[in-house]
Order: sequence, then structure tokens, then C-alpha cells
Amino acid sequence: MKFTTPAGTNPIDQGKFVGKPTPRIDGPLKTSGGARYAYEHGEAVKNPAYGYVVGSAIAKGRISAIDLRDAKAAPGVLAIITADNAGKLNKGSFNTAMLLGGPEIEHYHQAVALVVAETFEQARAAAALVRVDYAREKGAYDLAASVDSAVKAGGNNAKVGDFDGAFAASPVQFDQRYTTPDHAHAMMEPHASIAAWDGDKLQIWTANQMIAWGKGDVAKTLGIPKENVRLISPFIGGGFGGKLFVRADAILAALGAKAAGRPVKVALPRPLMFNNTTHRPATIQRIRIGAGRDGKISAIAHEEWCGDLPGGGGENSVAQTRLLYAGANRLIGQKLAVLNLPEANAMRAPGEAPGLMALEIAMDELAEKLGIDPIELRVINDTQVDPEKPERPFSQRQLIECMRTGADKFGWAKRNPKPGQVRDGRWLVGIGMAAAFRNNINMKSAARVRLDGSGIVTVETDMTDIGTGTYTIVAQTAAEMMGVPLDKVKVKLGDSSFPVSAGSGGQWGANSATAGVYAACVKLREAVAQKLGFNSDDAVFAGGKVRVGKRSVPLADAARAGEIVVEDVMEYGDLGRKFQQSTFGAHFVEVGVDIATAEIRIRRMLAVCAAGRILNPVSARSQVIGAMTMGAGAALMEELVVDKRFGFFVNHDLAGYEVPVHADIPHQEVIFLEETDPTTSPMKAKGVGELGICGVGAAVANAIHNATGVRVRDYPVTLDKLLEGMPAFA
Repeated sequence: MKFTTPAGTNPIDQGKFVGKPTPRIDGPLKTSGGARYAYEHGEAVKNPAYGYVVGSAIAKGRISAIDLRDAKAAPGVLAIITADNAGKLNKGSFNTAMLLGGPEIEHYHQAVALVVAETFEQARAAAALVRVDYAREKGAYDLAASVDSAVKAGGNNAKVGDFDGAFAASPVQFDQRYTTPDHAHAMMEPHASIAAWDGDKLQIWTANQMIAWGKGDVAKTLGIPKENVRLISPFIGGGFGGKLFVRADAILAALGAKAAGRPVKVALPRPLMFNNTTHRPATIQRIRIGAGRDGKISAIAHEEWCGDLPGGGGENSVAQTRLLYAGANRLIGQKLAVLNLPEANAMRAPGEAPGLMALEIAMDELAEKLGIDPIELRVINDTQVDPEKPERPFSQRQLIECMRTGADKFGWAKRNPKPGQVRDGRWLVGIGMAAAFRNNINMKSAARVRLDGSGIVTVETDMTDIGTGTYTIVAQTAAEMMGVPLDKVKVKLGDSSFPVSAGSGGQWGANSATAGVYAACVKLREAVAQKLGFNSDDAVFAGGKVRVGKRSVPLADAARAGEIVVEDVMEYGDLGRKFQQSTFGAHFVEVGVDIATAEIRIRRMLAVCAAGRILNPVSARSQVIGAMTMGAGAALMEELVVDKRFGFFVNHDLAGYEVPVHADIPHQEVIFLEETDPTTSPMKAKGVGELGICGVGAAVANAIHNATGVRVRDYPVTLDKLLEGMPAFA
């Protein structure tokens, strides 16, 4: 099916299932332990062995010698894989560095060996006996020190009008720098895989968000035909972008299984994950805004400096500034330095998450400089068209409504605009807000739908569920389209033998994957109608029956003679180019800061979101509050600390890399504005899972400034950065 014109009325608009708060259909499996994650598919293979990864002890250089004698002689050892015996390996299309290093080392904890043994404990013990000698080379590990060597990069370098002239002529000028540190995904489930060969056919149970991408890169890396690879990933314990691409666990499990002649299980230990896999890279951002005394922006510039391995792509924190606020004269710049740190890559809302951490503080600072309410400044500079291409309207843009609704709900009118004035016992209390923005992306997505003689509808697609609620919204879509209750729908996900879906990433999964299911169900409706002698355009599917006029037939009757199986794919025309499709929101935060110690406590949080049709308010709310929690972590505590001498992240476990816990997160509330967007798909939906993190960090930082009068521009906002500027204790 090709989606080329805005959607009209269709069966999804009935709203019997889609849009209704619905508990997760996979919830009972997860709460009872019945959901099998990557490392838990032991019942699917016989007599698995265990692999343990050895990571490089240097960040840049070469292996000069490797001694495996003691490791090979250790109890239970079946095989040891290194670059010397692995055979020719290619670099995957989505990898910046080789997943098995040697002799060249590209980053710290790059895998250099896999020890395979009868038990996990034996593999781990033998791995400690692998002796590697390195020739260390000088590397670059400090972003601030590498700014001068950074070169223009990425797809977000743009000039509109005369920024320099307009900025110089502006009555009010603002110019500040902000920094965000490296961040880790820190998902609960580690990167893990089980690999098994059957002749030249390879099957991998793994944790991967994008099955088709993963299948392709496994085949490319190992140099085998794509049709010989099968990836299975029905449940994923969190990804946040860290499992978008094939990592060392999958490739090494496959190599280990080939060498050992039996299935092999590999899980990356937590201390290895932080340096072996990917992370969100640090940024240095400069924001300049020129405005009139009435608050209207005439010139805006956002420039980023970031770092990555050679061939990498950086963070793209300037993207949202191209679209969020009006301004005739614009400058967007992106520069990338070569750093020999572990690979930088996508993490929840790449670009917008750290970009808004800077931009939305800048807007708060500009509002203070102008003496204008922060919300009113944003309203003054709202735009209903793409600021760079005024002929291109937004398909929907309810940013003002999000801010107004949030202000009313949160009690913004009671906020004292003068910082450091509100006390609650020993706590200084402040309120802050920030706009939220994340683009909508539509991805081609396919599904297969089956109808059997008992009236069961089964959906098969390689779409994944990374904790987002995919199983449920796919079931809701099929139930709505075929007119059956949810318990008559079975959903099968995460298998590369199924039709290729959009996958989970970029907050495109929900809308795109359900649109693919919609397309397949349209084809199934046509096949059913034909079997029953109905005109499909006239047929009504409801209550487990198909009805035209006064004639009604059970849906199951169409498949009495045999199962009906159809498959289709949703593809897209140029609506995404004609209209700027984006999601919007507003975050509000209240904090307390201890007057004596500068300890920070979030007291309450509110997110108001406008993101098209909300397919399932229950799981959508779960997505947003999870994102708000991650945003709070980014604001207050999360930082991968770089050892700038030796090039690695020092705090590479969950003891040293701090993330929010229950005590850090108080009451959270989420409001979804009524919205459908017919330009996005027949579902009229958009994504919401990444919108929820966008702007949170700045809302927290702005609230801290309102509480204390201290402006922190270098994240995370920790008490040591507040103490010197705190109001006098009295």
C-alpha cells in the first residue's frame, strides 16, 4: 500500500480498540517470567557452551603479542577466538569500529578475544589467563582540547539570511556556551546473544531493535549470504538506541559456535558494556540569539562541537533549532573532532535531547534578560511554517497549546520570576519549564496477517518490543481492522523470517509498524470479503462478524476451508516533504534546593504532549514518564567520566554511573492533547517515546535557577556547581 494523500475516515477512526487505555497483552508473560529474553533461550538449543569476552586494555594502538597457552590449558575451555583465527571479518554498515579488534585497536574495551568453555565460570576464569601485549599509541580523548581540530560535518549546516548582520544590529544580544557530557544507555538487559549453526545456516537469539539491519550486518561482517542468517529477538529488556545495531556479543557468539561446533551463549558483563558498545557523545554548544525588546527573534545561531572515532557521525544537537522558533536570519553549524573514545552513536532522541538541554536554557536566559515571561517569549516566536522554508507548513503544531495547558495545570502563574525568593523550610523552591520537540519519521513497514478457521487473527512482523508496548498496539490495530476482540489476536514479533518492519528507533516504530499492520489487514479484509461473496468496500467488520446490509456472516467462516494468509507493506509518498511533521510538548518541573548543602530534589513534574493519535494512552504514558526520568538523570547526575590520559570511561558500571532511583523521582503527570495527523499514515499517529525526554533537562536546570539564582550551563547540575553562588544562609 502506498500512502500518498492525507488519510480520510477509515476503520481505525472507530476507536473501539485503538486509542483506548489497554493493559499490555504481554504483561502476564513478563511478570510471570514467561517472556524469554536473548540469553534465556537455552531451551531452544542443546548443550550450549559459554563465551566470555576479553576487552582491550588500551584505547589506541596495536596488539604486539597475544599468549593463549595458559587460557587454552584451563579447565573446560573449548575454543578461543581472536582476530588471528577468526577468518576475514568485515565492518558492518552500521558499525564505526570493528567488533573484533586486532592487531589494530580502535578503542578501549574493543573485543580482542572470546574464550569459549563448558560453563560461564570456566570461560570467565580462562579469559583472565589471556595475556595481551600492546604497543600503545597517542590518542585524542578530550573534546574541549580537540575543538580547534574539528571539521564541518553532518547534515545540519545551514545559513538563512544574514545572521551576522542581523545579530550585530539586534537591540538585545545573547551569546553563551553550554556543555553536555557523554551518556550511557544503561539499559537493564545487557547485550546478549545465543548463536547456533546448522550447516551453513546461522541462527542468533539476540537483543536487537532493528532486525533487518541486524541480519544484514551479521551477514556482511561474517561474509555469508544474508539468506543464511536468522535473527530472533521477541523480547528486549530496554535499548534506548544502544541495541539498534549488531554488537560484539552476536558476532563473537557466531564465531565461537562455529569454532566449538555447538551453540554458544555470550553476554557482555556490565563493566564491559560502557566502553565496548556505544554511547551518547559529549557536546559543546554555542547559542547566539538577537532579538528586539519586544522579544521577537531576528537572528538565531546554534553551533555544535562533538567527537567520534574516524568515520563516525557525532550527535547533531543543533537539529531542533532549525525548526522550533521563528527568526529570519539563521546559522546552524556542526563540527566533528576525531576522538579515540568508544563509538558515539544514537541514544534516546539523538540530537534533540542534548540540543534542547542547551537551547531551552538559552531561551530562559533570554526571557530573563528581556524581562518577559519564558512562556510568552516562546509564544511570541512560535511559527506555523518551517522557518527555513516558509512555503512548507507544519502538519500539526500545538506547541502554544501544550505550554498554555501545562502552565494552567502546574500553577505557573504563581511562580515568582525573581530567583531565590521562595522558601519551604530549609528548601529554596523553584519552578522551570522548557519546550519539547522531536521530529516525526515515517518508515516503510510490512506485516503478514493470518485468519484461521476458529476466527483467530495472527500478526507476524519483525517489529520489536523494547519495553514500549508494541505487542499491544499491534494487537489493537488488528482487532480494530478485523472487528475481533483482543483475545482473538495473536502477535508474533522480532523474527527475521517475518516481513521486514520499521523496527524500534527514532520514535518511528509505533506509527510505522501499526501502519504496516493496517495495510496487511486491508488486504485480509479484501480476501475475506471475496471468500464470503461480499464487496469489500461495503463490508463492516465488527463483533467477530462481517456484515453487508442485513446479511451477517461469522469472520471465521471465511477460513473454514483453510487458513487465509496475506502480506503487505506500507510505503510513503512525499507528504513528509510537503509538510513538516513534528511532535511538540512542554515540560514543567518544581525543585527544592537545600539552602545549606545545595542538595537538589525534584518535587513534581508535568509533561504535556501533542503527538498525533495516541494509540494506547497506558503505554504512551509509560513511555513519557520513563523519558522524563531519563531527562532528570541527564540533568542532575548522569556523566560518563573520561580518563583523558588513557581514553576510557572510568565509571563503567551501575555503581559509578548514577541513574535516577525511585527516591529521585516524585509525582509525574502526563497530559496528551487531542490530535490526529492525517498526513503521517492511516493511523494518524506520530511517535511519543523520545519526545518525553526532549527539554526535560533544561526544565530542571531552569527550575534550579529560579530556586537559587545560580545558572549552571555545564551538565550535570550537581551541588558543587551551586554552592559558591547560593543565597546567604539565614
